[in-house]
Amino acid sequence: MSSISTYDDPPSRSLHESSDLSSLREREDIPIWEPRNLCSALESASKRASLYERQIKDLESKLSLDLSNSRAIENLLQEVFTGLEHTRGRADFSLTHTVPHIADSLEEDLAVLVELEEQLPEVGHQIRDIRKVYDRGRDKAQQLMASLEWLNTPVSQRLRTIIFTEQAPVSKRWKVLVRTIFALVFCACMWIAYITLRGAVRAHRQRLVWGERLPS
Repeated sequence: MSSISTYDDPPSRSLHESSDLSSLREREDIPIWEPRNLCSALESASKRASLYERQIKDLESKLSLDLSNSRAIENLLQEVFTGLEHTRGRADFSLTHTVPHIADSLEEDLAVLVELEEQLPEVGHQIRDIRKVYDRGRDKAQQLMASLEWLNTPVSQRLRTIIFTEQAPVSKRWKVLVRTIFALVFCACMWIAYITLRGAVRAHRQRLVWGERLPS
């Protein structure tokens, strides 16, 4: 038994030595905190905290700006959506009411145009007849006005117009009659004047007394 215990002793020692060595190494690996390292760590931590705080504030400002922009965009989109809804409602109303009404009106207008096209020749004839009647009435009115003006002119001017011009509103027979009478009267006057002038010249040559021998 003694020999067995003496045999097992060296391995147990080696195990104890290895455990001691490992514990020493772990103690050497643990950092030793000093006051200076702690202050620098606190300072760097406070700087990082302030930096993080600034970043958080910047992020908050950006988030608030983005939120306001998103709200504005949402309002614009809402307005556009409402406008589209109104436009769609108007378009639907037009498609359901206005377009059929316009189609019916066009059909009625086309029917009226076809009817007018059929009646157009007859209307053209009626218009030509009305124009002829209007022209006749206008000519008659002009003739009536000329007759009234002719009747309001003096007799001497009327006779002068009939004899010496072609603008007298009388018939050709009347013009021929008046001109013939004027020619006869003119010839008679000229004949009387010629006889009178011839007698005067003769009396003057024979030194006759005026009044006594003139009738002879």
